[in-house]
Amino acid sequence: MASSPSGNSNFDSGLEIKTRSVEQTLIPLVSQITTLINHKDKPKKSERTQAAIHRVGQAVSVAVGRFVTVGEAIATENQELKDEMGQACFEARRAGDAIAQLTDVGPALPFQSDGLVTVFSDRTGMVKAARLLLSSVTKVLVLADRIVIKQIITSRNKVLVTLEHLERVSTFQEFVQIFSQFGNEMVEFAHLTGDRQNDLKDEKKKARMAAARAVLEKCTMMLLTASKTCLRHPDCESARINKDAVFHRMRCALEQVIEIVTEARSCGENKILPASIYNGIKDFKVGSEIGLSEGVCEVNQLEALVERTEDFTDSAYTSHEQRQAILSLCQLARQDTQQLVHAWAEAQSVHAKEATEDMEVAILKTCHSVSDLRRELHKVAVIRASDLLKVHGEQLPLRALKAAGAEGKLEAVAEYSRTLTEQKEQLVETCRLLCHVSGNEPLEITCIHAEETFHVIGPQIMSAAQTLALHPSSKIAKENLEVFCEAWESQLCDMALLLREINDVFEGRRGDKRSYLSLPRPGKHSANLKTAKAVKLDTEEQTSMAKLGLELRLLSSDVDTEVEKWEEQEHDIVRQSQSLASMAYNMYLFTRAEGLLKTTLDLFHQAEVCTCLPLFPSSSLFQLVEEEKSVVMTEMEKMVALCQQLQMGAKTPVQGKTATFQKVDSSIQTTRGILTVVLSLLPSCNKLTRKYKSERNSLGFPQDWRERQDASTPVKEEGALHNKNSNGFGVKSLEQHMVGLNLLESK
Repeated sequence: MASSPSGNSNFDSGLEIKTRSVEQTLIPLVSQITTLINHKDKPKKSERTQAAIHRVGQAVSVAVGRFVTVGEAIATENQELKDEMGQACFEARRAGDAIAQLTDVGPALPFQSDGLVTVFSDRTGMVKAARLLLSSVTKVLVLADRIVIKQIITSRNKVLVTLEHLERVSTFQEFVQIFSQFGNEMVEFAHLTGDRQNDLKDEKKKARMAAARAVLEKCTMMLLTASKTCLRHPDCESARINKDAVFHRMRCALEQVIEIVTEARSCGENKILPASIYNGIKDFKVGSEIGLSEGVCEVNQLEALVERTEDFTDSAYTSHEQRQAILSLCQLARQDTQQLVHAWAEAQSVHAKEATEDMEVAILKTCHSVSDLRRELHKVAVIRASDLLKVHGEQLPLRALKAAGAEGKLEAVAEYSRTLTEQKEQLVETCRLLCHVSGNEPLEITCIHAEETFHVIGPQIMSAAQTLALHPSSKIAKENLEVFCEAWESQLCDMALLLREINDVFEGRRGDKRSYLSLPRPGKHSANLKTAKAVKLDTEEQTSMAKLGLELRLLSSDVDTEVEKWEEQEHDIVRQSQSLASMAYNMYLFTRAEGLLKTTLDLFHQAEVCTCLPLFPSSSLFQLVEEEKSVVMTEMEKMVALCQQLQMGAKTPVQGKTATFQKVDSSIQTTRGILTVVLSLLPSCNKLTRKYKSERNSLGFPQDWRERQDASTPVKEEGALHNKNSNGFGVKSLEQHMVGLNLLESK
């Protein structure tokens, strides 16, 4: 950690900052130190500046002292880090003291005629002290981060021990007791890993963590029913196979989480992930523009790229027209690349120092042809996925398997299992194609996760169906099959969302949800909830609402898609719709133990501010035809009722775990109802705003129709329907809301 003699202001490069929390902690310190270093460049300073520098230096020293005290306490509690942490704390304290001395001007010095005093400027000493302080503080933070990793590992180890006990139980009573303990441990592990996932800076690691946590979430319910089935039918081979597969998958997911947080790699993960065509095209285009200027030929790279397109052309599900289009574009890319190589060779023969006009034209043509190839591959993959989701959305093989199993028809189960196997292979192949056109590495990882999930769950459904067919009167076997079928349906929903995200990336739209600023902070915004106790739901309760949360996510995506059709993206209705969709999305994340809402109390606070009112004044409805007017009025009334229901439900205090769970379920269901109404109203609102805009333009009205409406509508004291300060849904603007938050916090 010692500073290098070179005087480079960058601190120890060996300390890579991997989490946002560490990064954000360092920002204020860097800012203060930068201020001190910059002022050391000016030997003459006014008395006021001198005093300010002294205050900053002393503040840094005091803050470092407090920081070091916490670090030393951590070292005392964690003996394995005691020596390293102690050394880092010692260096931080020494650097803080040095900065305090360098900024201490001592006795007052005589001022010159210009009102400034000349102070000795030891910039070198300040830089050295700053470097030592930053490196030592960073090391303390990184060492403290190891404690978080240790907590995750400890939590995983507890889960593994209980998992082994669950696997060996022989009675229902023992199973129920141990599974209860397992559920509590999984909730703790879910929250620790969820926080870690949100804190990671590396997007690929975040995607891998999300995939592993999704497996654990779905497998927890599978483990429950598969184990119960095996206990009920201990001699059933298919039940044992079903159970063993779940336990194996959970262990793999737990191991993957630990590999991510510790950055370790198992022997089985030495293989490199298959290269996607999208990344291949991106590298090829860069190489065509840069590599050829150095005399490097890109033909081999193109051939490797074309070879990857065989996943599309060799597929039995690719139509003849699609196959021919891909092959033609591959051939065109080859021709353009050959022309580029020829143009480069000619430029070399005349010793051209810069790219010739022929070379520039050839580069443009080559990049254009590979872009056309990418566009065609994207179209093929997306059409395939969309068609499959439509066909498989009816779940015919799953229904048939359930019916055949319940009737004890083993031959029928075998027949429908073959149908499901074919469906599984289609979905696995489609996920592989989507991976090729995903557009970024996190989505590639999500595609691979989807491919693996379909590959694993398919056989598990078949073994569960076989068990039911062997024991058609078994309620547990029937429940077990139902759980695996729901996991399959859930993965199909995830695939639909993945498809939308890939399209968003391809079309250049934002890949993340727009952040919103209306998240309340516990204990500061609702007097009637101050004494409420936050409750964490157990695993079974979280699993039961996972499907509801997924519907909420789909609806929020639908709202985002609908508002993207609006010409005026800054319209109040658009902004409020996006804000509402973002709130709903965070409620969805809550059902997965992720995101900003950590406890049920956070969720209820969110529901309380998730307020929305009719989209436009009812006096404007005369612009709609009678049939549309009736539908809109009905939906608006429904909206008001749902908003009131959500607000009242959020404010109603509850006691006990069951009542809290019911309140959570009610809040999410009501939010889903609000989103459904918003989704139905948005097209009418869009139509109305376009109509008014057209009339305003044709008649030359200078002001907006909403302003005219506000001016002509009397303000009512009660009810926000006609309040001229209301916008969009009738909620105060985000800016006003943030002012309110600041006032509350200042009190």
